[in-house]
Amino acid sequence: MTKRDLRTVIDLNRDELLTVFQLAAEMKENPLQFSKALEGKTMAMINEKQSLRTKVTFEAGIQQLGGYAVYLTNQDINLGKREPVKDIARNLSRWVDLVAARVYKQATVMELAKYSSIPVINALSDEGHPCQAMADLFTIWDFVKKREELRGFNLTFIGDGNNVCNSLILIAGLLGFHLTVCTPAGYEPNPTMTWQGREMSHDWGGAITFELDPVKAVAGADAIYTDVWTSMGQEEETEKRREVFKPYQVNEALLEKAPKHAVVMHCLPAHRGEEITDGVMESERSVVFEQAENRLHTQKALMKFLVDASN
Repeated sequence: MTKRDLRTVIDLNRDELLTVFQLAAEMKENPLQFSKALEGKTMAMINEKQSLRTKVTFEAGIQQLGGYAVYLTNQDINLGKREPVKDIARNLSRWVDLVAARVYKQATVMELAKYSSIPVINALSDEGHPCQAMADLFTIWDFVKKREELRGFNLTFIGDGNNVCNSLILIAGLLGFHLTVCTPAGYEPNPTMTWQGREMSHDWGGAITFELDPVKAVAGADAIYTDVWTSMGQEEETEKRREVFKPYQVNEALLEKAPKHAVVMHCLPAHRGEEITDGVMESERSVVFEQAENRLHTQKALMKFLVDASN
């Protein structure tokens, strides 16, 4: 048996990613058809960080597929301190069928995957948020309807070059769309992932470019994406970041500089009045809550794909 993991976006190839999108679309349209897809399967959910979307979409998702979830907080297992990560991985492998881990360090995800004999899903780490990026691009894919149209799609990310940005870079490389990254100097995304994304985009006709000026960055955008300026674990930098990122707010004035059809995206939770204004969040151009809904559908499809591929 060769088990499959989702440690980063590129654990799936392009065809597999599009297969997950197609399955997610079918699950979204006909959920009852898949009510026994993971019947009898159990998932352990490891959560070092607080969550709303991750907890609910994974837990509800596997239940809707006929399976069960066991939710584990740091108080339950004290990951890597009460006992080594590799021991936790080998214990869980004997009890459950799948692990989803929302953790501080990418190294934790890698170690869980290395020592688990069952699929491990990165539900968030400091380096990546592949499940979010998949839901984001499924939202776009579902919007444009035709797979090939993704190659001509222009997505602009404005804000901190964080874990979400890293994963968007990798998925841009896989799917061949044009990603413009607009961050202040010194807050750029992971350079290794940028290189990986650019290498893949050569094969699929996409491009990953950087632009310091938000007005120039949104000029040709089909979608404008932002995220919080200060992530969990960076709270001591909050005031400094508010000053640095102030010119990068997605507001009504910036939206006026974008094409009229451009939609606005955010992975949530949003700090309204900081990285995005309340008016933009609530506007007809916002697809923020469609993204949130699509976490459920893409993760259901991903869980089924990984379990099936590992049997």
